[in-house]
Amino acid sequence: ISQASKFKARKHSKRRVKEKDDLKTQIDKLWREVNALKEMQALQTVCLRGTKAHKKCYLISEGTKHFHEANEDCIAKGGTLAIPRNNDETNTLRDYGKKSMPRVSEFWLGVNDMINEGKFVDVNGMALQYFNWDRAQPNGGKRENCVFFSQSSQGKWVDEVCRTAKRYICEFLIP
Repeated sequence: ISQASKFKARKHSKRRVKEKDDLKTQIDKLWREVNALKEMQALQTVCLRGTKAHKKCYLISEGTKHFHEANEDCIAKGGTLAIPRNNDETNTLRDYGKKSMPRVSEFWLGVNDMINEGKFVDVNGMALQYFNWDRAQPNGGKRENCVFFSQSSQGKWVDEVCRTAKRYICEFLIP
């Protein structure tokens, strides 16, 4: 075999390797796009069943769960327990709760002080800038580490024992 033939074969082989790498890159990119579309479709399904406001979707639970189970359920659906960050979001949750479940007055929120007594954070461990405590709340000390909002007091927050079963609202960020 001549040197020219070897050179040509090597050049051809390098080109095939590059084409193969390019195809792998394109396939990886397509998979990322497919997964992003699946996530968006799932989010749209959630948004259709729940309510949409402030670049978030909210979905009320079918049944009751303890705080930790409720949070796990929201995570499994791609969200977290709802965390109202201002009065508008509180009002959205309150109105959605009244409309969807008029006879239910208590819903878990994604707020707790399990790590540091008296220092309430969201379920991601981030400090909160907004609180909406009811009168004389929080009042549970070391016993009541989780937070629900009360329809009967216009969406005000109350601390509660985490093992109490309640309805809950999941929150999903809209990209």
